[in-house]
Amino acid sequence: MGRRKRGNQEVSNLNKKQKKHLKEYGEQHPFHDNVVDRPEETQILRLPNSHPQRRQPEYEEGSDEEQQSAYQKLLSTMIQGADVNSEESEVDEEVLEVVEREGQEDEIDDDDDDDDGGDDEEDVEEEDDDGEDLGEEDKDLPDDSENKAQPEKKEEEDTEEIIEGEFTDKKNEAAFCLEKNLPAEGENSEELKEDMFVEHQEKELSEEEVSQISGGSKFKTQVKWPKLGTLQCVRQLERFPALGQPSSAPVPPIHKTIQANWHQLNQSSQSGSGAVPDVTELQKELLGLMGTYKDVYFANSSPLRETKEVRSAYCFHVLNHVLKANSRVLRNNAKLKENKDAEEDFRDQGITRPKVLILVPIRDGALRVVQTFITLMEPKGKKIDVSNKKRFKEEFGEESDNTPSNLQRPDDYHAIFSGNVDDHFRIGVSVMKHSMCLYSPFYSSDIIIASPLGLRTVLGADGESKRDFDFLSSIELLIVDQADVFLMQNWEHVLHVLNHVNLQPLDSHGVDFSRVRMWNLNNWAAHYRQTLVFSAIQEPQITNILTKHCHNYRGQVHCKTTPKVGSICQVLVQLPHVFQMFHTDSFRDQDARFQFFVDKILPQYKDSVMSHTLIYVPSYFDFVRLRNYLKKRDVSFASISEYSQRSEVSRARHYFQKGEKQFLLFSERFHFYKRYTIKGIFNLIFYGLPTYPNFYSEVCNMLQADVRESGSSPSFTCTALYSRYDTHRLAAITGADRAAQMLHSKKPVHLFITGEENNT
Repeated sequence: MGRRKRGNQEVSNLNKKQKKHLKEYGEQHPFHDNVVDRPEETQILRLPNSHPQRRQPEYEEGSDEEQQSAYQKLLSTMIQGADVNSEESEVDEEVLEVVEREGQEDEIDDDDDDDDGGDDEEDVEEEDDDGEDLGEEDKDLPDDSENKAQPEKKEEEDTEEIIEGEFTDKKNEAAFCLEKNLPAEGENSEELKEDMFVEHQEKELSEEEVSQISGGSKFKTQVKWPKLGTLQCVRQLERFPALGQPSSAPVPPIHKTIQANWHQLNQSSQSGSGAVPDVTELQKELLGLMGTYKDVYFANSSPLRETKEVRSAYCFHVLNHVLKANSRVLRNNAKLKENKDAEEDFRDQGITRPKVLILVPIRDGALRVVQTFITLMEPKGKKIDVSNKKRFKEEFGEESDNTPSNLQRPDDYHAIFSGNVDDHFRIGVSVMKHSMCLYSPFYSSDIIIASPLGLRTVLGADGESKRDFDFLSSIELLIVDQADVFLMQNWEHVLHVLNHVNLQPLDSHGVDFSRVRMWNLNNWAAHYRQTLVFSAIQEPQITNILTKHCHNYRGQVHCKTTPKVGSICQVLVQLPHVFQMFHTDSFRDQDARFQFFVDKILPQYKDSVMSHTLIYVPSYFDFVRLRNYLKKRDVSFASISEYSQRSEVSRARHYFQKGEKQFLLFSERFHFYKRYTIKGIFNLIFYGLPTYPNFYSEVCNMLQADVRESGSSPSFTCTALYSRYDTHRLAAITGADRAAQMLHSKKPVHLFITGEENNT
């Protein structure tokens, strides 16, 4: 990586005798010897012109479309090296003499035209911006010349193989490295030493501190911020200061590429006409918290309110991080070019290039993230160059056959399932100062945006032959957006991805180890990774991400919210709510809940008087267990789950409404994805408290449909089961104060009545 540039610079250091030797004998100079898997020169020289020649990694950038010999490539390299070192006149005269002797003027002239103006650093930067991380559709290698405007058909076939090959370009991945690019002329080369980005990257940990982090020692503090609420701070190392008030964590220094768009942070999420909102106080606190490079868990990101603000904030943080990291590499490249003999080490890279991994549940979320990136990077009144933008809109935009449904659904449903709802996707994004490339190969991308399912198919499992996870080895920033939606998809996919982040890669992928940071080489990347988790609810499974999979040496911050008013207050039906507590020794122990339901609850509803009973089951595993139990006991029931066919759902709803089936087994995921109104409910049983608090009131309000149709108010009942491990769900439904009383009370049964002026 970067050897060809340094090799071309050394051409000017040869004396006349050495240059004459190269011209007369055509021998390769030693700086061209270290080429991986290079065939012998004799094999290349004997190939006919019609034979498709295998390209060499080192010569791809400057080669013609027509086949060249090794001698011609040497001459072309000498020309390019002379251009870089601003010694065109002397070398060009010598090369032209060789051209006359060999009778190869046409080929060399083509090379000469291609290299015209190649010594300008501004041109190098333009090539870097427009073609650094090229997509598979309409780009070629970064340093290709103008005569590559019409690539061969074989190259087009190779790009199609890249798309089918999970965006991995093993043949050309070394050509996308940042090492050979230089900053644009006039770009500020001074690095802000007070920036937390630099401090976080350069902080060196000792082996004792790494052992202390792995050992699980924690120092806990608590602070309250105006917008984020109560922040619980956890530190593994005592030498790093605890988090204070918002003034102690201001908005970090901003890269100048996006500094002008600071006050347009919410422009991409603005709907309709009107003034673009300024940066909100919530976003300022979030950016200040992200700028400390601590892990953050924000559990109040409602899809109706905070989600858009949160997305804009973390996209801004991602771009700020990536642009600073890339600028640092380019700045060090310039220093290496100026001082070739300098002994200073520039440890500024990971083993692989991807720095950021963003997990979003559906394609529409990825579309909004990329749109936010483009909005933040575009200068005022100008457009940035975005490669493969048309293809991206076609694949991630709203599907044409997505006709709106006539069913009336809540606002949160439309907020989650707007646009393209496909959950199998992945895309690489490379970012430069004035351009962005979509669909870049993973190993040449700065940012990877994917769904857990989309990554799972690439990562594979143990024993599979085709699997790859090396591109996740150097992730510095991991974002899990809408983590609550992942609970409704497949949480195992999320855990599988987390288990493969920051693992030591199996291959070097052409990396220059002299530029790799020491903590990457020591396999300590997980201790430097910042993880940002955003969710609409507080759930133990989500909290477990930071507890088990996050080991940031700077610590973690949990934004806790305590709802004073629960969703039970939104129930409009006159209904008695009976909450029954059962005892269990573990959060994962589902046997205690099942036995309590079978022994205490179900016998009360087997009488024909208690017909029209809906059993709401949050977990699909519990759903299958109950379904099998009811089948064995020959109980009259119907079932609806997320896997039920439309005809099965229609029959089950019909039989239950008419009373032909006494019980209806109803899964939470079906309600999450469909939001159907079930008619004919007289009795409700919540086998477990709903994951989303608003689901409790929505299901209870389904009883209103029968009241409106019949005009009378039959006697309804509602029973809910809970344990001491359901603290967050219970507090969201009944309120924090009532939940605390219920959990510490000696009585296992509590009654609430809704639909009256004076609730009990």
